Amino acid sequence: MRVGLKTATRLLVAHPVSNLSVRSFSFSQLLKLTPTVVLPLHSHRPAKTLVRIATPSFRTRGCAPMSTVQVRDRIDISDTERSIFDRLLATLRHFHLQTQLRVAGGWVRDKLLGKECYDIDIALDNMMGTEFVDKVREYLLSIGEDAQGVCVIESNPDQSKHLETARMRLFDMWIDFVNLRSEEYTENSRIPSKQRIGTAEEDAYRRDLTINSLFYNINTDSVEDFTKRGILDLKSGKIVTPLPPKATFLDDPLRVLRAIRFGARFEFTLDEDLKVAAACDDVKDALAAKISRERIGTEIDLMISGNQPVKAMTYICDLTLFWIVFNLPPEFEPAISDGCERLCISSLDTAWNLVQLLGESTFTAEQKRLALYAALFLPLRNTTYKEKKAKTVPVVNHIIRESLKRKAKDAEVVLNLHQASHKFLSLFPCLTSGEDDQVVDHDWMGDLVDVPVYSRVRVLTGFLLRELKDFWRVALLISTILHPIDIEDGPSQLHRRRDLFNTVENAITKLGLERIWDVKQLINGKDVMNTLGLKGGGPLVKESLDKAMAWQLAHPSGTAEDCIEWLRETNSKRVKLQ
Repeated sequence: MRVGLKTATRLLVAHPVSNLSVRSFSFSQLLKLTPTVVLPLHSHRPAKTLVRIATPSFRTRGCAPMSTVQVRDRIDISDTERSIFDRLLATLRHFHLQTQLRVAGGWVRDKLLGKECYDIDIALDNMMGTEFVDKVREYLLSIGEDAQGVCVIESNPDQSKHLETARMRLFDMWIDFVNLRSEEYTENSRIPSKQRIGTAEEDAYRRDLTINSLFYNINTDSVEDFTKRGILDLKSGKIVTPLPPKATFLDDPLRVLRAIRFGARFEFTLDEDLKVAAACDDVKDALAAKISRERIGTEIDLMISGNQPVKAMTYICDLTLFWIVFNLPPEFEPAISDGCERLCISSLDTAWNLVQLLGESTFTAEQKRLALYAALFLPLRNTTYKEKKAKTVPVVNHIIRESLKRKAKDAEVVLNLHQASHKFLSLFPCLTSGEDDQVVDHDWMGDLVDVPVYSRVRVLTGFLLRELKDFWRVALLISTILHPIDIEDGPSQLHRRRDLFNTVENAITKLGLERIWDVKQLINGKDVMNTLGLKGGGPLVKESLDKAMAWQLAHPSGTAEDCIEWLRETNSKRVKLQ
């Protein structure tokens, strides 16, 4: 059971701590994130307005340096976008339609921020998306152009698709068409109970955030801000809901996580009223009850894969949502200590900063994603629960597979990384010393009596890398985080970990093990049975293959014939001793 979670929450709120770079998970160094914003001076310049937005800082000390975000006064339309919009407007003229075409949401926001966006959603004010797509297709055929990829996406509330959406491909871009809408919600569901075609203003106010409520009117070539604060909040770097936040979140609690994700992504500050609403018991209960675990997992995955995963997870922690999102099984052991969620954040921060220091090219996007999950749950690696049939399983498996509904493979990789970390740590003294003849203390592999002492480091490391394959550098990263560093200063400690990672990585390369899993074993099961005179497989064959692999790792220049001869001699000695 979790120990004193409410007490821990009260203490953390009353006494926030600072400095995210935590040495060996020291509780006194854990953080409390609060972003600050410098509002821009009013400007009448018609060109671009420069907005200075502070990057995350902490309430006690160590304010982060300022960064500059450009917010444009108008949207720059690319040639492709102009061609798309021209075809849509030509459709209106061809059929004498009075429809207003508006690009909604994220495309408008990103364009005003000077970012490219290829997700164009068209909102229609007086017809359904399927009706308009039929008109566009008919018009294109009339001028001798093909209508590509026309399809209808059925409503799917679990995937945040509350309305039927029509889709087509124009100039190699997918465009979605849907009608403006007004919604009403029931108390126990995030799925609207009533929907109708609404006005642009009604549609804007039903959006999750003001910065996502902006429209670009294709007919008038203008940005429309019906909430009258979307552009202001974008310029001042604030995450605000169009309607009162508690009512907004109770209608659809997933908006809490979306607010956190966008706040982290753009390094915007969460509105104070929004934070109070997000942390209240009613909203937390609604998040747990109304939102599918798949949707929660998708939002968390977007945060972890985003540009500010530490800030996103810290927001979740600050708003006391950590154990709502990363829900634990009813019973587990040992007990989780007060402030464990802060240890999780500090571990994630160390991993994130280390990845940045090592260079983005060190890991693939998938390796980085799973590395960050492994780091986030590192303080929980020794906590277990009993599954059906009384099988003992790490709680991390439950969090990934049940609380977040991620793939079974994700849980498997993260658990393997946790399990491999202590193996890697046991190899660090030898791999960092440069002494090949050091004896390695280990408790995770069979008898190495047949392996020469000077080769044991290569053999143990080789077996570990053959187990981890492409994820061995990720396991090395996790092990580096766990390795004790006797330096107080955070930045110096981080650089020491970077140096440790590089030293071990170079030692592995020097041993010729960088892709050892691609090396084919010299002999197979049939060779073993022929050599030992066995008529069938079994434990002895597997044991002999493992020993043969150890011999191969110890003798990288050896041949299959050499290995078979060694196996024959070893077996002969074993028989004589029996």
